[in-house]
Amino acid sequence: MWSYSDSRGAAKPSTLCFPHRLELVLPSGKDGEPGMPWGAALNEIQKCDITQKGYEKKRSKLIGAYLPQPPAANGAAAVRCRLQHSEGAARRMLRTANIGVCDIREAAARERAASTAGNRPLFYFRFGVDQALPQERRTPVTPSSSSRYHRRRSSGSRDERYRSDVHTEAVQAALAKHKERKMAVPMPSKRRSLVVQTSMDAYTPPDTSSGSEDEGSVQGDSQGTPTSSQGSINMEHWISQAIHGSTTSTTSSSSTQSGGSGAAHRLADVMAQTHIENHSAPPDVTTYTSEHSIQVERPQGSTARVAPKYGNAELMETGDGVPVSSRVSAKIQQLVNTLKRPKRPPLREFFVDDFEELLEVQQPDPNQPKPEGAQMLAMRGEQLGVVTNWPPSLEAALQRWGTISPKAPCLTTMDTNGKPLYILTYGKLWTRSMKVAYNILHKLGTKQEPMVRPGDRVTLVFPNNDPAAFMVAFYGCLLAEVVPVPIEVPLTRKDAGSQQIGFLLGSCGVTVALTSDACHKGLPKSPTGEIPQFKGWPKLLWFVTESKHLSKPPRDWFPHIKDANNDTAYIEYKTCKDGSVLGVTVTRIALLTHCQALTQACGYTEAETIVNVLDFKKDVGLWHGILTSVMNMMHVISIPYSLMKVNPLSWIQKVCQYKAKVACVKSRDMHWALVAHRDQRDINLSSLRMLIVADGANPWSISSCDAFLNVFQSKGLRQEVICPCASSPEALTVAIRRPTDDSNQPPGRGVLSMHGLTYGVIRVDSEEKLSVLTVQDVGLVMPGAIMCSVKPDGIPQLCKTDEIGELCVCAIATGTSYYGLSGMTKNTFEVFPMTSSGGPITEYPFIRTGLLGFIGPGGLVFVIGKMDGLMVVSGRRHNADDIVATALAVEPMKFVYRGRIAVFSVSVLHDERIVIVAEQRPDSTEEDSFQWMSRVLQAIDSIHQVGVYCLALVPANTLPKTPLGGIHLSETKQLFLEGSLHPCNVLMCPHTCVTNLPKPRQKQPEIGPASVMVGNLVSGKRIAQASGRDLGQIEDNDQARKFLFLSEVLQWRAQTTPDHVLYTLLNCRGTIANSLTCVQLHKRAEKIAVMLMERGHLQDGDHVALVYPPGIDLIAAFYGCLYAGCVPITVRPPHPQNIATTLPTVKMIVEVSRSACLMTTQLICKLLRSREAAAAVDIRTWPPVLDTDDLPKKRPAQIYKPSNPETLAYLDFSVSTTGMLAGVKMSHAATSAFCRSIKLQCELYPSREVAICLDPYCGLGFVLWCLCSVYSGHQSILIPPSELETNPALWLLAVSQYKVRDTFCSYSVMELCTKGLGSQTESLKARGLDLSRVRTCVVVAEERPRIALTQSFSKLFKDLGLHPRAVSTSLGCRVNLAICLQGTSGPDPTTVYVDMRALRHDRVRLVERGSPHSLPLMESGKILPGVRIIIANPETKGPLGDSHLGEIWVHSTHNASGYFTIYGDESLQSDHFNSRLSFGDTQTIWARTGYLGFLRRTELTDANGERHDALYVVGALDEAMELRGMRYHPIDIETSVIRAHKSITECAVFTWTNLLVVVVELDGSEQEALDLVPLVTNVVLEEHYLIVGVVVVVDIGVIPINSRGEKQRMHLRDGFLADQLDPIYVAYNM
Repeated sequence: MWSYSDSRGAAKPSTLCFPHRLELVLPSGKDGEPGMPWGAALNEIQKCDITQKGYEKKRSKLIGAYLPQPPAANGAAAVRCRLQHSEGAARRMLRTANIGVCDIREAAARERAASTAGNRPLFYFRFGVDQALPQERRTPVTPSSSSRYHRRRSSGSRDERYRSDVHTEAVQAALAKHKERKMAVPMPSKRRSLVVQTSMDAYTPPDTSSGSEDEGSVQGDSQGTPTSSQGSINMEHWISQAIHGSTTSTTSSSSTQSGGSGAAHRLADVMAQTHIENHSAPPDVTTYTSEHSIQVERPQGSTARVAPKYGNAELMETGDGVPVSSRVSAKIQQLVNTLKRPKRPPLREFFVDDFEELLEVQQPDPNQPKPEGAQMLAMRGEQLGVVTNWPPSLEAALQRWGTISPKAPCLTTMDTNGKPLYILTYGKLWTRSMKVAYNILHKLGTKQEPMVRPGDRVTLVFPNNDPAAFMVAFYGCLLAEVVPVPIEVPLTRKDAGSQQIGFLLGSCGVTVALTSDACHKGLPKSPTGEIPQFKGWPKLLWFVTESKHLSKPPRDWFPHIKDANNDTAYIEYKTCKDGSVLGVTVTRIALLTHCQALTQACGYTEAETIVNVLDFKKDVGLWHGILTSVMNMMHVISIPYSLMKVNPLSWIQKVCQYKAKVACVKSRDMHWALVAHRDQRDINLSSLRMLIVADGANPWSISSCDAFLNVFQSKGLRQEVICPCASSPEALTVAIRRPTDDSNQPPGRGVLSMHGLTYGVIRVDSEEKLSVLTVQDVGLVMPGAIMCSVKPDGIPQLCKTDEIGELCVCAIATGTSYYGLSGMTKNTFEVFPMTSSGGPITEYPFIRTGLLGFIGPGGLVFVIGKMDGLMVVSGRRHNADDIVATALAVEPMKFVYRGRIAVFSVSVLHDERIVIVAEQRPDSTEEDSFQWMSRVLQAIDSIHQVGVYCLALVPANTLPKTPLGGIHLSETKQLFLEGSLHPCNVLMCPHTCVTNLPKPRQKQPEIGPASVMVGNLVSGKRIAQASGRDLGQIEDNDQARKFLFLSEVLQWRAQTTPDHVLYTLLNCRGTIANSLTCVQLHKRAEKIAVMLMERGHLQDGDHVALVYPPGIDLIAAFYGCLYAGCVPITVRPPHPQNIATTLPTVKMIVEVSRSACLMTTQLICKLLRSREAAAAVDIRTWPPVLDTDDLPKKRPAQIYKPSNPETLAYLDFSVSTTGMLAGVKMSHAATSAFCRSIKLQCELYPSREVAICLDPYCGLGFVLWCLCSVYSGHQSILIPPSELETNPALWLLAVSQYKVRDTFCSYSVMELCTKGLGSQTESLKARGLDLSRVRTCVVVAEERPRIALTQSFSKLFKDLGLHPRAVSTSLGCRVNLAICLQGTSGPDPTTVYVDMRALRHDRVRLVERGSPHSLPLMESGKILPGVRIIIANPETKGPLGDSHLGEIWVHSTHNASGYFTIYGDESLQSDHFNSRLSFGDTQTIWARTGYLGFLRRTELTDANGERHDALYVVGALDEAMELRGMRYHPIDIETSVIRAHKSITECAVFTWTNLLVVVVELDGSEQEALDLVPLVTNVVLEEHYLIVGVVVVVDIGVIPINSRGEKQRMHLRDGFLADQLDPIYVAYNM
């Protein structure tokens, strides 16, 4: 490290990083001998474990490249430095460990002598790399930098607008500090198709293999350690390690791989190390080998499931068994390590109301600097001297010069070769303007109805290369007394910002557009040749002003030339921060007075020549180059932007050629000239007396001015000639530096503390700080004006002398209003600054300039930024330009374009957040850009003490442009917010920025039982309990009740109603594929029973797996098992197209259920024996397989009758949404009770028909498909859901055709109908589809009702007769397959709105529909007969009151009797199936459903006359995510995310090591993937107060969904961590 001392001698770290080795070159010694090579300035190298000879060889190889060649003629190499002239004579020292100090005072003195600057900091720039430079100045080519060497641009190509060496140096020092901290920044992962021109390595770092412990620190034991008291760093040892690989390492990759082998990974590896003590230098991330294994700390108290180990990579595990080898988890671990670093502002303590999550309000920092000065005094400019020959108005001046000096040149225009194209004389200007005036007034419209009358507004549309036509038109308007509104040429109909211009024209009532012939021809035309109406524009008549198209005015016609008055002269457009365009009106008297004030301030005299590079349609270019020039009969040489692009030196050449006295430029033009000046020998700028810098108010223009002076001083440019000015559309010229003849009076400079500025306080930076802003004055207040500065917000109170405020001006020469906007005009143009005592300082109004600054000593005006660029983050003010400057000071700059960077703030979670968007060069690799991005974040963090929320890089040339090529900021912001910016790289840092989140919730201890339980109340609230009708008390003629077993019911039905049809199966065409009567089913079951006993040799109680497609065979096989005394298990068959993944699941269920045999159809038998199946599951491991297509002909001797109703009837296996396979035991008693309960709820009788479109493998779906018809005798119309894929209308057509009253379906079926039939309702109506008979359409589900889906389904099919009340949902779970089911007689399902924030705290608070944070919840159907429900606290097991969210516990005769597992986990069994309350009714045995919900007593009445209790399900306990002490349900976050962007079709969230991971499916081009990252992060922050850790963008269909249509989030999580998702993009939010 280099360090240098400031004025007090304290050593400051500067920086010396590998890519920036060029920045510091030691000067030559005193006697002209070559400068010391930096290698020799390193420490004496400690002897490592290599021989002396090897050591010498290694050393010479390392530093050979840096050894100097014989010096060049000049001998001295420039040193870049900053000299602070404060009281102590400051010296800057290059301090090294053992060599003493190399004093650079002589070099500095030489440099100073060359500069005429007085006491101000000096800046030295070196432009271009001259061929004659000594060797040491050239880039050393080391293996690590060779690839970068060819592309390294000379330093001259930097955009000097934002260039300041001090600043660059500050940034480098800040970055060096950061490197010592070493934070892990995981690089985003991109799909190959998204990456342009880069190797695979660049974005998928190689797996980290765990090596020896020794690699954790760079220092091996055998290597000596410099003592920290020396304060030195063993640099050569570190370099040798970096280049040759650690001598102690076991796995090390070479650093010379071409294409950068995942530098991001190396960066991350290096940074993942927590702060390495002083053993080794901070490694430079650009040339570093990935020789560290990632050290992972175990997160406190987290218990993660042990993930399966994928692949055969050597695995390193964290403490909790999580594989770190997979790239994703390694990156996430880096992210977790990064986030362990405490955020700067710690969250303060405050009390949280039970419901309200209070957002942290940023408390003012007690140490923040406060203004201490006296109240400022308003500053008065010199008097505006009245010169006798000044004209009474600008038109009078034109008339005068046009008649007395008609041959005098007024304007010379240039072509793109820099040749004079046209000279407009004053005579021509006068005659042509008159012609235009006459034609405007007399040739548009009719004599009786002219289109334009004096005072009307017309727009001027002229290209930037035609100032002459513009000037003629402008003066023509002034002469005709119409008001010109100059605007840019609309290039396309959708030009950025042109729509807003259209709104301005509309509000100004513009109907006529004046334009030139060439421009008119170039406008977009319709096929008929007409100019189309631009978007948002009024209808315009386009009028060409070329003389040849105009009529000559009659001899006796003269324009009416009056003295300047208060009529509007012209309207200048102004684009606001939000993109809206306002028109600033300037009166004729203001126009004239402004010209007079400029003439006086700039000392303009007649016939001077002025070179103008600025836009002549507005601002400084208009005021000097069109208006003031005519008043003084000056000659303007206009340089168009198109010429500047071809020849950046053109303006300097014209200054020499025409011996111009004045030039009007922007700092960009100065910078361009610097880049190009090397080719020119004969430049002489001594004629210039004034170089007006139009954007001198941008604090960063100072570096352009200094650099320009440095280079062109030798070409005759004098320092006092540079005159920065400050201007604003409202106040016109605010201040300008006067040209002086005294070269001894240096301009004012201030080196201000950036920290102070963020609090609006001026502090000259004397402390040892890196963050400073150097500002130059913009001269004095304009003649005839008064200036003061007022507080930027609130009442306009005068600032103190050391306070930054908005500059306000009181003068005649200003704008007077925003056209047509009286309210905004009042706030801006009619401001009365107040003194501290509360009185106004004058009776005249002031105008807000929109500039932030202060008035310094001697009345000099300093501007430090614009109000428009102000971003207030957590109460501190930051200027967009300052942030841009810091970003551009981060070397190397070869990754982004300097001028193409936008900084703005977006409001997220009640605070402004900073966003940076830059254009990326096409030749930069992913990792280079990413590395640059992470360094930019660190630099801004260090220098401005503010976090960047989002940094995005977009492809070159894609940001919306303003007409002159700048970035259209508001349009860029708009694109960012709506997700259509299409970045190619995004880095979000919400963890660092968002410090105003609510405090994490601390769980309150529950109140004990003694104090709260009184009768049926808990803490004063009714206990949340409810029940369905009592099964025992219902009298009905249910014949099936007298049988204990379903097998008996079937035999009874076969005898009493043998030909009654129980089941009808439909095929995809809607015709009957198969049907079963009572007797057919009975006989078929008998044959299957025989087969089981004879061929399968099964005993009663054996388990049989039934692997059938949905249909009749499955039902027959089930009853066959009952007849044989076997226990059936229904299993979904493997999918023929996807055997590899579906067959293992079948195998697992068969194994776990201990099935003694497997029954199936012939087709599936063949499938199990196929080659594909054998590849997935070994054929020999299956139990015996019986094919029921070939049944024996005989009947069994007897049908098995169980001895006891509590014996096992069947097993129900299902995979939960969390990916757990669970089988539950259903006894005969429970099965019969279940069927009876459903029969009563749905009023099912033999005369009824029910349509069922469900999967028949588990839960209520199986019961409805197989059991209910046999018990109740109704006919079931069976529709396999898979058939809907070919015919989406199948289910609804069947319901209509069979006139069904009750139908059951799943969410996936409902979704298929909603999406597949959305556009076909008319054609279905024509086919006679009628749903008016449906009274219940129940969605069978085990989740929170999907209210959006059910509502859209109801709306969609309302036209086909579907009653909205008919659609409802049921609730089932593993312990009880159906708790609720909407019956026929109960009240309609109700919907309530609850506060989502309260839910996170396990509270229920009802709110009105549409209120913020409201969540609609639909009741999950009516509680079934025989079911009791209570809401209990899942942790303490105490009963809860009505308004609390808790776990739903159920007591019922049809509860399952337990889990069926091979492990026999008894604790889980008793907990889930045999729980008791901890207090209250401690006798009842309850089953825990695992679902969180609440009960609410409604005003409705049940069938039995009681008030109805509605049950609302919020979500599964297993899926709920505990984040920041609160409980979140994935579905809520997912709903918000899906709303965030039109391209997001599906979303799933899960947590991983306390990070929230959001996976979104993208329906759009892959280019849109990165747009989603900020939007997803924003919406989750805004609506849920959570920071997203990782955003994963995947293709449609990647999120796994089970047969019930539920997302399998845990499968997704496992797939993500095992790198199996093939994501389009993975973003790791910092």
